[in-house]
Amino acid sequence: MGFWGLTFVSLGSIIGSGWLLGALTAAKFAGGSALISWVIAAIMLMVLALIHADLGGAYPVAGGTARYPHYAFGGFAGFTAGWVTYLQAVFIAPLEVEASLSYVNSVGNIKNDFPLINVDGTLTTQGIVVGILAMLLFTFINLGGARWLSDSNTGIVIWKTFVPLLTIGVLIILSFHAQNFTANGGFAPFGFHGIFAALPAGVVFALQGFEQASQMAGEAKNPKKDVAKAIILAMSIGALLYLLLEVAFIGSLDPATLIQNGWANPIGAGDYGPYYTLALAAGAGWLAAILIIDAVISPGGTGLIYVGTTARISYALGLPNGLTRISARGVPIWSLVLASLLGIGALLVPGSGWLQLVGYITGATAIMYSFAPISLAALRKADAKREHPYKVPAPMFMLPLGFVFANLIIYWGGFDATWRLAVAVLFGQILFVIAALVKAKNVNLAKARWQSALWIWPWLLGMCIIGYLGDFGTTELNLLPADWDTLIVAAFSLVIFYFAVSRRMSSADVEAQVEEDIEHEEEADGQPAVLGA
Repeated sequence: MGFWGLTFVSLGSIIGSGWLLGALTAAKFAGGSALISWVIAAIMLMVLALIHADLGGAYPVAGGTARYPHYAFGGFAGFTAGWVTYLQAVFIAPLEVEASLSYVNSVGNIKNDFPLINVDGTLTTQGIVVGILAMLLFTFINLGGARWLSDSNTGIVIWKTFVPLLTIGVLIILSFHAQNFTANGGFAPFGFHGIFAALPAGVVFALQGFEQASQMAGEAKNPKKDVAKAIILAMSIGALLYLLLEVAFIGSLDPATLIQNGWANPIGAGDYGPYYTLALAAGAGWLAAILIIDAVISPGGTGLIYVGTTARISYALGLPNGLTRISARGVPIWSLVLASLLGIGALLVPGSGWLQLVGYITGATAIMYSFAPISLAALRKADAKREHPYKVPAPMFMLPLGFVFANLIIYWGGFDATWRLAVAVLFGQILFVIAALVKAKNVNLAKARWQSALWIWPWLLGMCIIGYLGDFGTTELNLLPADWDTLIVAAFSLVIFYFAVSRRMSSADVEAQVEEDIEHEEEADGQPAVLGA
């Protein structure tokens, strides 16, 4: 892949179902102040994107989000990060499919004659069949290899960037009501709590995906030069686009409907196609038709990418050994099959809607992102001679800030999501231990470095406790003082950050592992080394 191929991989991951549904869910939580939610999320994720850009340029290996902790803290920490990365990635493709089917189902003829979604938001039998066919299509394209994935994705990304821009322009011109931004309780009807609560309810999810360029770095033509620039450009375009989409969405709402229904149902209860409905109300039926087409292409393009990157992550996990086998095109074929089967299985799970899945995926993504600033801080000390084609500005400030930002996203997602994700992390670590006990081929206990990973569980348990004492979610005790909870999370994060960096591996161990990986990828034509090895 070249520079534009990498850029489109990241941008294509950012622009998915988030643009179709993110503005609606953000407005439900924050009203007009959802604009602030997008600005906050853009700042937080841009810091994390700059950190990933630095890591991606210095360590151009496939499956980067899992490899960086491996270099800094050893095999056990690397496997843990890889497991979390896999958890968030494997369910994004079926989520995008479900969002696409929900949007298409808003068309009258489809809803009446060939319904894809039940009244309770679950897939009908027809919806399940169509969803499975979509997952099989993603698998087929990915079997062609990274070059085929890049080429097929380029046209999709150009389309899915153009349609949101067109929607913004048309809705603002035809139907814009400035008074909507202060309707039903003023600009911030739910205060700062609503602004922060909107972040894990679709805002952060919409902006995530910038790291996909670093996941594919092992298959880039010039990774040291292109990965960092691709991440930064994709993140900048995505952040600006989503902010403008929120402006267009809130401004084009019908003021009477908004006053009558409030922010809970600003376009009507049970409507799964917000921009489609607004386009029809503005008299732009032609735009409504384009939006339905895009409801297939935008989420579909993101699902296509995540099936491919998920396969590369499971390849790097290497459990079982069969997942490390590659095809003649350099594709981890059995990892790809596993990703597809798990995605299809997710479509069959009852009772999980788009918003519920988004909450868990966002929490898992934040945990995944948390490993990057700690890893870079550790590697700057333990691997100081490494060339960094792009250097994150003010690293002494930006790296701990990035870790704080990631933990705030976890906290705002609520205790219920946090403890479930902690249990999922524990399950993955148990798999690693079992593999070690049976002496699995791809687990090297000598490189596990248990002592370097001692910070992980104090961190996760601490986040669970703070989340339980806080007031974000439905089962929390609400004991932390309002507005001070953010400072408590930040202070705890800084303690964990500096403790974790102090547990880094020695310089000799880090340099040896990095060189071994780079040599492996050169010999294996860009395929990642196995995380436990």
